[in-house]
Amino acid sequence: MTQTPTDFLVVIPARYASSRFPGKALAQLGGKAVVQRCYEQCLLAVSADNIVVATEDNRIVEFCTANNINVILTSDNCLTGTDRVAEVASKRPAQWYINVQGDEPFLDPAGLTQIIDAALNAKPTTQVINAYSNITNDEDFRSVTVPKVVCSQDDMLLYASRAAIPTTKSLQFVRARRQIGMYAFSASALQMFAAQSNKTPHEQLEDIEILRFVELGVPVQMIEVYSVGIAIDTPEDLERATQFLQTR
Repeated sequence: MTQTPTDFLVVIPARYASSRFPGKALAQLGGKAVVQRCYEQCLLAVSADNIVVATEDNRIVEFCTANNINVILTSDNCLTGTDRVAEVASKRPAQWYINVQGDEPFLDPAGLTQIIDAALNAKPTTQVINAYSNITNDEDFRSVTVPKVVCSQDDMLLYASRAAIPTTKSLQFVRARRQIGMYAFSASALQMFAAQSNKTPHEQLEDIEILRFVELGVPVQMIEVYSVGIAIDTPEDLERATQFLQTR
């Protein structure tokens, strides 16, 4: 994969004031901060010059600076992580912005490479790309911390929900897809996203920011990636992640 530094920028939004788990970005997971583990996984796919952490908190800035991680201090008024990426885009020009959630410490580098390649080879009309993987167990299917995505036959996003969807009349788990916290955005898509002063209705209801694009009529291309590990949304997730790390 060949690219110039301006082709893409990997942005890791890391918010300290998380409502469900304050300070989770700096929470210790196997002797390293969660955001550091995410950064190191990204580093296996791209160079450090193409990665930046975006945060609203000086504690995370200080941590990143001390660990030689590129970091940008953004506004504490950003509605979502994608709004934070949009603020970075206003300061760092690039063709594509690859949003990697700072709470995905087991992010697969191959998946990151996939989404970067998908962006760099996308049709001119493609502005937003998101990743998914198949859900393999009933627990994840029922979990409200695991967003589920429903796609068209050509893998365009139809809807995303924390509810157990899609399901049968008897609410059985047959097959489902988990949204992965990796996205690719064009600069124009981010500008449109951030121009909204409030979350869109379903985005607000579900607390899933990709729905803002769907509600604004922006097509979202979905691609399948291999997924391992656990997204850290709650202290219980951190405990599960710690146990997972010990068994790897």
